Amino acid sequence: MTNKYLIKNTTIVNEGQISLTDVLFYDNRIQKIGDINAEPDFNVIDGTGKYLFPGIIDGQVHFREPGLTHKGDLYSESKAAIAGGVTSFIDMPNTTPNVLTVQTLADKYELASQKSLANYSFFLGVNGDNIDEIINTDTSKLIGVSDDGLYFTKKGNLLADNPETMEKLFANCNLSLLSIRKKNK
Repeated sequence: MTNKYLIKNTTIVNEGQISLTDVLFYDNRIQKIGDINAEPDFNVIDGTGKYLFPGIIDGQVHFREPGLTHKGDLYSESKAAIAGGVTSFIDMPNTTPNVLTVQTLADKYELASQKSLANYSFFLGVNGDNIDEIINTDTSKLIGVSDDGLYFTKKGNLLADNPETMEKLFANCNLSLLSIRKKNK
């Protein structure tokens, strides 16, 4: 059986545009969007009356594994994400144990490789206790660092509680800093 799929007559919703068209994909990529003639080796899917949306990336989830799996785990939460159209997620470090070391982060990636149904990434946790380790780590391969959800570790240990610690991180950490802009009203 071929791995080439042609969705005919589907309604694509993307980047503020809605269009009725065809989509050809194979090798895990969209190859062409437009008026496409079916070839004998294509698996043709009738998209009439159906909508095709881009996958959603959820950049802040709390899947609670390891340690708090009674609330949810990588399998159950990634399954729920996919059901809602989320194809990729970035999980926060507030698990048990907190993801505060490169080894704990590597362990979490290994766990996700076995359990997650969606694409995944993880933030490495940072707080006043591990700031020096973070600064001395090659962070260029990390998606980012976060203290989100780490307020349970101990009072006064969050970056937001310590401007000096936050300045130390910004001055010494090799991460891209992103800003979110508010839409003008």
